[in-house]
Amino acid sequence: MKHEELLKQASELGFQPLGQKIAADANKTLAEVTLSLDPRFWEAFPVMLANAAETGEFSAQAAMARLQAHEKENFKALLLLSAALYRSLGLRFAWAETAVAGFARGALNDYMVKFRENSVIKIAAEQLQPQNIRACFLTCFKKSVENIKTAAAAREQLGLEYALSRIFPPRQKQIFLKKLRGTPLTKMEKEYFSRVIRKKTLALANDDLHRMAIKILE
Repeated sequence: MKHEELLKQASELGFQPLGQKIAADANKTLAEVTLSLDPRFWEAFPVMLANAAETGEFSAQAAMARLQAHEKENFKALLLLSAALYRSLGLRFAWAETAVAGFARGALNDYMVKFRENSVIKIAAEQLQPQNIRACFLTCFKKSVENIKTAAAAREQLGLEYALSRIFPPRQKQIFLKKLRGTPLTKMEKEYFSRVIRKKTLALANDDLHRMAIKILE
């Protein structure tokens, strides 16, 4: 595919915010983007992938069928990159989780660290910038950015509520949140916080414990 034609097809998947329809063969376009070795296209890969998948056009098998062995490795790396971006934004797409299922353990976490630290992501010989990838996705994904942010915030809140419920029984959780929000505690609540909840909170705030917990979950 000529570069000009690839530009046109990629724009239809969100490479540029043109608001056009999905390309007739999204999987071919994604394969061609992989073959391009162009960091501009690769930084836009997550948004092109999401736009294709959300309309039911994406098939990892169909895209990889167009690639040679070493090219498939780049495609898999771009899939992992995309899945890490979605997670870093608080988005969980079932199709993305399926696409990277069975990949090397820890590979997804490595990409997530890159997004968290805004450090360069290297795929093959190309160096990609997390801030460019993130900005492109938020600008060009066909669902509104406000909806994305709302969904991400809701998922984050649900995750926090679940985590708190795993550590604190309902009454302890209530007191913990009151203390966090600066709501005055009763004398009994203050005593209970000092005697029980404070000890758990100190353990949670321990940096070494936090690092160990992350390590064993990798």
